[in-house]
Amino acid sequence: MPRPIAPIEERRLLGIGFVLIGYLCFTVIDSCAKWLSGHGMPTTEVVFVRYAGQLLLVSALFLPSRGTGLVRTRSWKLEVARGLCLLASTVFNFFAITFLPLTVTASIAFTMPLMLCALSIPLLGETVGWRRWLAILVGFAGVLIIVQPGSAAFHPAVILSLVGALFTALYMLLTRKLAGVDSTTTQQFYAALVATLCIAPFAFGDWIWPADTAGWFAFATIGAAALIGHQFLTTAHRFAPASALAPFGYFQIIFMTASSWLIFNQPPDFWVFIGAPIVIGSGLYIWLRERRLHKAVVTEVAVRD
Repeated sequence: MPRPIAPIEERRLLGIGFVLIGYLCFTVIDSCAKWLSGHGMPTTEVVFVRYAGQLLLVSALFLPSRGTGLVRTRSWKLEVARGLCLLASTVFNFFAITFLPLTVTASIAFTMPLMLCALSIPLLGETVGWRRWLAILVGFAGVLIIVQPGSAAFHPAVILSLVGALFTALYMLLTRKLAGVDSTTTQQFYAALVATLCIAPFAFGDWIWPADTAGWFAFATIGAAALIGHQFLTTAHRFAPASALAPFGYFQIIFMTASSWLIFNQPPDFWVFIGAPIVIGSGLYIWLRERRLHKAVVTEVAVRD
């Protein structure tokens, strides 16, 4: 039998902190992928390295202590579906960052919380109050300011980012469903295994090894960042509902902007400076709202006791 799984807890602020660390790691993933693709490595190979590296690390770190318990799952269908959604989001995103700056792909990806809120109501039965809906819509408006749809700078690759955002929303919903069902390490194992097996047939046709130290660093780092980031993100969904965590993905724009500017010499344009404060402000409002609701619940329980 699988070992007992830690139950879902109502600790939203801790979940929000874990999500922020996870998104910092995701910025590292995208930065490594853009570097490798920009230096001639096929995108399918980059995707394979990202998931194969994660699979090797998960197996090396947890198989000795967990043994067969690592691969035992209470819902293999959910694990496979979650792994496929994560793979799809990665494939679309990695192809998009080949053509677009990281600040643009990150901004487009921020349509995901709106999709997530819409999906979490029928699929998870969660309640989203009008204040959070308004804050998310304001954040979405900030994203549109950054992306400037219809302008001369518009690139068709934004469609890839939008599709990737949809699969990311589905992945997060499935992560929430698996919270308290399988351990985070088991979820990590199956996500990496499903993706590695599915992308492997497309990765070896034109294999290219890194040509310099920076390339090898990105080659080795991408899997480790994936392991750490998804460990934090998966754990976060044990402490807070998906609709509460989703808006904090907006903070990734800070990480992505820094990476795009410092590593790839692609500074944000004027519209990023206009839209980013709107996006960040919406996330801060959600955080303040969640903290107030949490204090109200604690006070009510204390009064009843």
